[in-house]
Parts: sequence; C-alpha cells; structure tokens
Amino acid sequence: MSVDRIATSQQSAYMLGQINAAGARLDNVNKQIASGVVADTYAGFGDKAQVLQATLSAQARNNSYTTATGLATTQTDLQDTQLSSLSDLAAQLKKAVSDAVANNDPTGLMNTVNNVFSQAVSILNSKDANGDYIYSGGKTDTAPVSINSLGQLISASSTASIFTNGTARKAVQVADGQSISFGVTASDAATGLMQALKDVASFDAGASGSFDTSTNLSQAQTTFLTGQISATATVAAGLTNVTAQNGSVYNQLKAATDQQSANDTLYKGFVDKVQNTNMADAATQLSLNQTALQAALQVTSTLNRLSLLNFMPSS
Repeated sequence: MSVDRIATSQQSAYMLGQINAAGARLDNVNKQIASGVVADTYAGFGDKAQVLQATLSAQARNNSYTTATGLATTQTDLQDTQLSSLSDLAAQLKKAVSDAVANNDPTGLMNTVNNVFSQAVSILNSKDANGDYIYSGGKTDTAPVSINSLGQLISASSTASIFTNGTARKAVQVADGQSISFGVTASDAATGLMQALKDVASFDAGASGSFDTSTNLSQAQTTFLTGQISATATVAAGLTNVTAQNGSVYNQLKAATDQQSANDTLYKGFVDKVQNTNMADAATQLSLNQTALQAALQVTSTLNRLSLLNFMPSS
C-alpha cells in the first residue's frame, strides 16, 4: 500500500456502490414526482401489481356498464314521458265517448278520435337521437306502426296486423352477471288503444254511424257508445299499467347507475392509493435521498483525500 493513501480499493468500490444506489433512489423519487405515478410498469409495483391490475380491469368493466346503462336509462326515461302521453290520449278518448253519451250529442267525437289516432301513431313511430325507432322491438329501421290514417285502420284485417315491430326486448348488463330488460314495443303499448279507435271508427263508417251528422244519439249509437265507455276505461288502465312497469324499470336502471358510480369512486380511490404518487411522502423521501447521496459523496471524497502523511509526526 502506498504511504500516502489510507483508503483501499474495496472501500472505494463500496462507497461508489453507495453513491450509485443513492443516486438511483433519488432519480426514482424525482421521476415519481414528475410523472405523478409510482411506476410505469407493473413490475414497479412489486407485490401490489396483481391487485392493481385486477382493480383496473374491474374499473374498465364498470365504465363500460355505466355507458350502456346510461343509454338504456335515456331511452326508458323518454318512453316514460311518451307512455304518459299515450295514457292521456286514452283518457281523452274515454272522456269523449262518455261526454257523447252523457250529453246525447256525438258532435266532435270523431274529431277527437282522429286527433288521438294521429298523435298515437306519431309517438309510436318516433325515433331516438340515432334515428332508430324507439318502439320497434329490435327492428330499429322499420316503423312499428304501418298505417297513417283511420281509413287504413278500419280496413285492416285486424289490429295486430298494423304493428310491424319485433317482439324482442332489449337488455343491458349493469354489473358482472346482472342484466336488466328494458324497452316497450308499439304493440305492447297501444294494441288496446288502436282496437278501441278501430271499433269507434268502424261503427262510424257503418250504417248506424255518421256521428258527425247526428245531433242526437240513436238507440244503436247509444248502445254502442255505452259499451265503449267500459272498453276505453280498460284501455286507459292498461296504458297506466304499462307506464308504471316502464317506470319500475327506470328506477332499477337508476339504482344500477348509483351503484356503478359508487364502484367507480371505490376503484379510483384504490388505484390512486396504489398507483399515484403520494406527494407528501415523496417530498420527504426526496429530502432523505438527497441527504444520503450527499453523505456518500462527502465520505468518498474524504476517504480519497486521507493519507498516512496526515498522521505522521513532522519531525
């Protein structure tokens, strides 16, 4: 060993290793602070990597469910409004028939029948924002009601024949292993209403009809319309029931949305805790790593300057 050197090569190599390790730790913390994440690979998360990966996968599925549920909720909400309008139309028809009997005056009855028919067809053949028929039952490119006039309704072989919608209901997956069926078809909602309109319009077109030209009801007209009071009441009650069922589905979808939102908050919180940098902890670690690096550099520098000459007597 040289008389002017105390530090051995092993000591120098050890201290160099300490400098490199401290530098690497400092660089890693700086990277975490700059990027905002603990690591950019799963390997960097150590024993938490598998759990993090599973959580991110669950979060992605939940986001997909949320998007699909949102679309289903929008359609169900729209149908709720429109079904309420159909219920109102059925109530208008019932009132018009009841008033005609009560007042012994059918004037204006057919005007109401025409208005109810036109508005009902407009609702049933409505489209969503994507241009798909809402009440189509899966046949989204086909108008679910194939007629547009009372004359066509009268001449139809049956009420069922005017509906061209499919029978399949839509379903949306709202969670792992959980689906909700939604969507009302035109035939589900309005078969009874169209049958009542067909009955009144067909009678009006027959030999005993001509309500518009009658100032008083004939016995045949009174008998027919009296029977229609009960029939239209049944139609109105049926539409109210369909509206209520659709509202129940809407509530199920809203509950699913609330659960999805809660899940998203849970997943984000867990991912944030594992994946994202805790800035307070990182700042503390940064200071410690800077101190460690500075100490390693200082010790190494001191060792390299030490010599036996510093400890030998001058004379």
